[in-house]
Amino acid sequence: MLKHFIKISGFIVFILIINSCAVSKEARSMKSQVNGNWQLQTIISEGITGKIKTQLFNEEDFNCFVGSLWNFNMNNSLGNYKISKNAKECAAIRRNIRWSIYEPKDEPKQLQFKRLDDKLNEIDENSGGFRFTILNMTNTSMQLKSNIEFEGKPASFIYKFVKN
Repeated sequence: MLKHFIKISGFIVFILIINSCAVSKEARSMKSQVNGNWQLQTIISEGITGKIKTQLFNEEDFNCFVGSLWNFNMNNSLGNYKISKNAKECAAIRRNIRWSIYEPKDEPKQLQFKRLDDKLNEIDENSGGFRFTILNMTNTSMQLKSNIEFEGKPASFIYKFVKN
Protein backbone atom coordinates (compact mmCIF):
# COMPACT_ATOMS: atom_id res chain seq x y z
CA MET A 1 0.00 0.00 0.00
CA LEU A 2 2.80 2.42 0.89
CA LYS A 3 4.64 1.63 -2.38
CA HIS A 4 1.43 2.34 -4.30
CA PHE A 5 0.99 5.67 -2.48
CA ILE A 6 4.62 6.68 -3.21
CA LYS A 7 4.22 5.82 -6.92
CA ILE A 8 1.00 7.84 -7.19
CA SER A 9 2.54 10.78 -5.28
CA GLY A 10 5.59 10.71 -7.55
CA PHE A 11 3.39 10.64 -10.65
CA ILE A 12 1.34 13.62 -9.39
CA VAL A 13 4.52 15.63 -8.68
CA PHE A 14 5.80 14.75 -12.16
CA ILE A 15 2.55 15.97 -13.79
CA LEU A 16 2.66 19.21 -11.78
CA ILE A 17 6.23 19.88 -12.88
CA ILE A 18 5.38 19.20 -16.53
CA ASN A 19 2.35 21.50 -16.36
CA SER A 20 4.32 24.32 -14.73
CA CYS A 21 6.84 24.20 -17.60
CA ALA A 22 4.21 23.98 -20.31
CA VAL A 23 3.53 26.86 -22.64
CA SER A 24 0.08 28.39 -22.68
CA LYS A 25 -2.40 27.73 -25.47
CA GLU A 26 -2.02 31.36 -26.59
CA ALA A 27 1.79 31.02 -26.82
CA ARG A 28 1.44 27.78 -28.84
CA SER A 29 -0.94 29.59 -31.19
CA MET A 30 1.53 32.47 -31.56
CA LYS A 31 4.38 30.04 -32.23
CA SER A 32 2.27 28.46 -34.96
CA GLN A 33 1.62 31.89 -36.49
CA VAL A 34 5.32 32.79 -36.42
CA ASN A 35 6.26 29.51 -38.12
CA GLY A 36 7.45 30.12 -41.69
CA ASN A 37 9.32 32.69 -43.80
CA TRP A 38 9.18 36.43 -43.12
CA GLN A 39 10.68 39.63 -44.43
CA LEU A 40 11.56 42.49 -42.09
CA GLN A 41 9.88 45.30 -43.99
CA THR A 42 10.50 48.32 -41.75
CA ILE A 43 12.19 49.36 -38.53
CA ILE A 44 10.83 52.52 -36.94
CA SER A 45 12.51 54.24 -34.01
CA GLU A 46 10.67 55.90 -31.15
CA GLY A 47 12.41 58.38 -28.89
CA ILE A 48 15.30 58.94 -31.31
CA THR A 49 15.61 61.98 -33.55
CA GLY A 50 17.99 62.45 -36.44
CA LYS A 51 19.99 59.88 -38.37
CA ILE A 52 20.51 56.59 -36.55
CA LYS A 53 23.80 54.74 -36.70
CA THR A 54 23.59 51.76 -34.36
CA GLN A 55 24.27 48.04 -34.51
CA LEU A 56 21.44 45.53 -34.06
CA PHE A 57 21.83 42.09 -32.46
CA ASN A 58 25.63 42.56 -32.17
CA GLU A 59 25.68 41.99 -35.91
CA GLU A 60 25.21 44.79 -38.42
CA ASP A 61 23.99 48.35 -38.77
CA PHE A 62 20.32 49.09 -38.12
CA ASN A 63 19.66 49.81 -41.82
CA CYS A 64 21.15 46.49 -43.01
CA PHE A 65 18.29 44.58 -41.39
CA VAL A 66 15.56 46.34 -43.40
CA GLY A 67 14.60 43.82 -46.10
CA SER A 68 16.29 40.91 -44.30
CA LEU A 69 14.71 37.46 -44.63
CA TRP A 70 13.81 35.44 -41.51
CA ASN A 71 12.83 31.80 -41.13
CA PHE A 72 11.18 30.34 -38.01
CA ASN A 73 10.66 26.57 -37.71
CA MET A 74 8.27 25.71 -34.86
CA ASN A 75 9.06 21.97 -34.99
CA ASN A 76 12.61 22.38 -33.69
CA SER A 77 12.55 26.05 -32.56
CA LEU A 78 15.41 26.84 -34.95
CA GLY A 79 15.55 29.38 -37.73
CA ASN A 80 17.81 31.93 -39.37
CA TYR A 81 18.01 35.40 -40.79
CA LYS A 82 19.74 36.55 -43.96
CA ILE A 83 21.07 39.99 -44.77
CA SER A 84 21.93 40.79 -48.38
CA LYS A 85 25.20 42.47 -49.30
CA ASN A 86 24.63 46.15 -49.97
CA ALA A 87 27.62 47.94 -51.47
CA LYS A 88 30.09 48.77 -48.68
CA GLU A 89 27.43 49.26 -46.01
CA CYS A 90 26.23 45.71 -45.33
CA ALA A 91 27.96 42.36 -45.44
CA ALA A 92 26.03 39.30 -46.60
CA ILE A 93 25.15 37.31 -43.48
CA ARG A 94 23.21 34.14 -42.77
CA ARG A 95 22.81 33.61 -39.01
CA ASN A 96 21.19 30.62 -37.31
CA ILE A 97 18.90 31.29 -34.35
CA ARG A 98 17.00 29.40 -31.65
CA TRP A 99 13.67 31.07 -30.90
CA SER A 100 10.62 30.77 -28.67
CA ILE A 101 7.66 32.64 -27.26
CA TYR A 102 8.43 33.94 -23.77
CA GLU A 103 5.61 34.55 -21.29
CA PRO A 104 6.63 37.02 -18.58
CA LYS A 105 4.18 37.22 -15.70
CA ASP A 106 1.63 40.06 -16.04
CA GLU A 107 3.24 41.35 -19.26
CA PRO A 108 2.60 40.85 -22.99
CA LYS A 109 4.09 37.80 -24.71
CA GLN A 110 7.54 38.19 -26.24
CA LEU A 111 9.37 36.62 -29.14
CA GLN A 112 12.92 35.81 -28.12
CA PHE A 113 15.92 34.43 -29.97
CA LYS A 114 19.57 33.60 -29.47
CA ARG A 115 22.18 33.72 -32.21
CA LEU A 116 23.88 30.41 -33.06
CA ASP A 117 27.02 29.46 -34.94
CA ASP A 118 27.11 26.88 -37.76
CA LYS A 119 27.26 24.05 -35.18
CA LEU A 120 24.16 25.48 -33.43
CA ASN A 121 26.10 26.62 -30.37
CA GLU A 122 25.16 29.93 -28.75
CA ILE A 123 27.30 32.83 -29.91
CA ASP A 124 26.41 35.28 -27.15
CA GLU A 125 27.08 33.09 -24.11
CA ASN A 126 25.86 34.37 -20.74
CA SER A 127 23.31 36.46 -22.59
CA GLY A 128 19.55 36.18 -22.40
CA GLY A 129 19.48 36.71 -26.13
CA PHE A 130 17.13 39.23 -27.69
CA ARG A 131 13.50 39.76 -26.67
CA PHE A 132 10.75 41.66 -28.43
CA THR A 133 7.31 42.52 -27.11
CA ILE A 134 4.68 41.22 -29.51
CA LEU A 135 2.54 44.25 -30.38
CA ASN A 136 0.48 42.66 -33.12
CA MET A 137 0.45 39.27 -34.80
CA THR A 138 -1.64 37.82 -37.60
CA ASN A 139 -1.02 34.98 -40.05
CA THR A 140 0.53 37.46 -42.51
CA SER A 141 2.18 40.20 -40.42
CA MET A 142 3.74 40.81 -37.05
CA GLN A 143 4.89 43.88 -35.20
CA LEU A 144 7.55 43.57 -32.51
CA LYS A 145 9.03 46.16 -30.18
CA SER A 146 12.41 46.27 -28.45
CA ASN A 147 13.17 48.78 -25.73
CA ILE A 148 16.69 50.18 -25.83
CA GLU A 149 18.75 52.98 -24.40
CA PHE A 150 20.06 55.47 -26.94
CA GLU A 151 22.46 58.23 -25.86
CA GLY A 152 21.44 57.64 -22.25
CA LYS A 153 17.70 57.97 -22.89
CA PRO A 154 14.96 55.33 -23.22
CA ALA A 155 13.94 54.59 -26.79
CA SER A 156 12.57 51.69 -28.81
CA PHE A 157 12.51 50.07 -32.22
CA ILE A 158 9.31 48.81 -33.85
CA TYR A 159 9.92 45.97 -36.32
CA LYS A 160 7.28 45.21 -38.97
CA PHE A 161 7.46 41.78 -40.60
CA VAL A 162 5.38 40.44 -43.48
CA LYS A 163 5.03 36.74 -44.21
CA ASN A 164 6.33 35.45 -47.52
